[in-house]
Formats: sequence, C-alpha cells, structure tokens
Amino acid sequence: MAEWRIEEGIGETRALLIEGDAVRAAALSWPGELRAGEARMAQLSTKPAGARRGLATLENGANVLVDHLPQEITQGARFALSITRAPVAERGRFKQAHGRYLADTLPKEAAQPGPAFPMGAYMPAFEAGLWEEVWHAASSGSLAFSGGEIVCSATPAMTVSDVDGQGSPREVALAAIPAIARALRWFGVGGNIGIDFPTMEAKADRRALDEALAAELNGWPHERTAINGFGFVQLVARLEGPSLLQRFATSRVALCARYALRVAERAQGTGPVLLLGVHPALKAKLKPQWIGDLAQRTGRVVRIETDPGLALEAPRAQIAAS
Repeated sequence: MAEWRIEEGIGETRALLIEGDAVRAAALSWPGELRAGEARMAQLSTKPAGARRGLATLENGANVLVDHLPQEITQGARFALSITRAPVAERGRFKQAHGRYLADTLPKEAAQPGPAFPMGAYMPAFEAGLWEEVWHAASSGSLAFSGGEIVCSATPAMTVSDVDGQGSPREVALAAIPAIARALRWFGVGGNIGIDFPTMEAKADRRALDEALAAELNGWPHERTAINGFGFVQLVARLEGPSLLQRFATSRVALCARYALRVAERAQGTGPVLLLGVHPALKAKLKPQWIGDLAQRTGRVVRIETDPGLALEAPRAQIAAS
C-alpha cells in the first residue's frame, strides 16, 4: 500500500508517496508559504456592489481573491477565510492566492497552522536516490521511456508535455503514457495541462490511446478531452499551489540552494569540517540561519566555497580535517 513519507529539510519540507520501492507522487513546501486548506484572518479590501467575490488582505499583507462572500459584508470588515489555491509565480506575472469565506472569526482549531503535510509520517531522511530522482527530473523537465522522452514545460497558459520517440506514432504514444502519468504526480501538476502526442490519423489508434490514458490516470482527479487528429489532449486538474515545474521556472536558484544544503547534510566521512562547494549564484541564497542549522544537524563547522565551474544543480560536499 502506498504511504506518504515526509522529510523536514533545511528551508523546505518534502513529501513522497512511496509504494514498495517506487515513488508515486511528490510534494514540496517552503516555510511561511500559504497552503491550500489553511485558514487565515483577513480584511476585505474591495468588493463590487452585489458581488460575492472580492479582494482581501491577510495580516501579513498578502492579497487573496476571495469568493462566497456574504452579501452584507462591507469594505474593511474582518473575517476568516480558507485558502483554496496558494499564490503561483509565473514568468512575467504573479497569480494571487484564492480563498473562500469561512466565518466571521477564526475557528479555534484553525488558530495555529498545521504541519505542511499532515497526511504522512515524518522521518529523518528518505532512502538514498528517491528524492534525487524526482528533483532532477523536475529540474530538467524530462522523463525517459522506452524508445523516447517526454519534455514538460510550465507556461503561463498551461503545463505542456511534448512526446517524442522512435517508432510508429501509436507505439511512441502508448509507450509514453506511464511516463506522463508519473510526471503529473511527481511534479504536482495542476490547472490546465496539454499533452502533445505524435499525430495519429487512424481513429482506432486514437481510441486506443484514450483508453490507455484513462486507465493510467485512474484515481488521479481530472477532466480530459479526447485526443484530436493532431495528437493533442487537454487535461484540467485542481490547482492548489505551484508545481515543481513552476518552481524551477521561477525560483531555480532558491531550489538549488536548498538542494545544496540537503547534499551537504548527507555528506559522509570523518572530520570536524564540512566543505560545501556551490555555484557563486547560490551563495547569496544560503541564509545564515540555514548555515547554522546545517552546522547543528551535522555537528561540524561549515565552510562555503564557490566554484563557477559547478552547475547550479550539482553542488559538492565533503568532510575535511581542517
């Protein structure tokens, strides 16, 4: 049976849905972020006359588009809302959080934010390679399958997956479906999703692909169009926050800085000094508090070295005597 396992890292909390020795889904949360399902107090900033939707401001200054407002509520009123979608940064713009009117006051049980992921068991560290596989796949936006590859891109309009490979269009498309399903779950993709399969003119081929895709995505809540003659399928799934692909598109350096800390925390060896080598762009993102946390977790003095020859995604960590 699949179960969620949670790793509390430095600067982020990670979750993996694991079945046997395989990762079925993944999620990521950063401290201080709004999360879907979270209840907050807010003040109504604007609401058109007669509308049930308006703009509210949270106590931390963040804006939320809120719906299901009572007709009688007026500008300046304070009330509790439930976050239905966290804010999502995109290239060139920022999508505000969405919320729903909850009550006039914050329920007692919602006064303190709960854990980032309440659905699983916390553990000191994932088994080696599990998070790394997901993280590097999201970083590159690609997953290989037998005879081909899918490439995923987060755009302002939708997340698009392009399928390419060797063989007939039907063979390539059918072989790609497990990788597509894995990418959707690994990367936490929601909202509008487009899949560009090779063009298939025969209706029988398209029908076979529709049936295979439906079977593979069974249990993953979504709506889907049938594949058209150009090989395109559109899916719509609930969007509760930024996917890993969206984070990499807008916050790659921040993601890589946190990943460097994770690599450093797992460095093996004997000695009192932990040397962490990173690309120069990452150094400014490594907060002093995080370095202190790393030193406390490892029991070592931490030294940061920069090397422009290192890729953002490839930090180097080693234990040294001095």
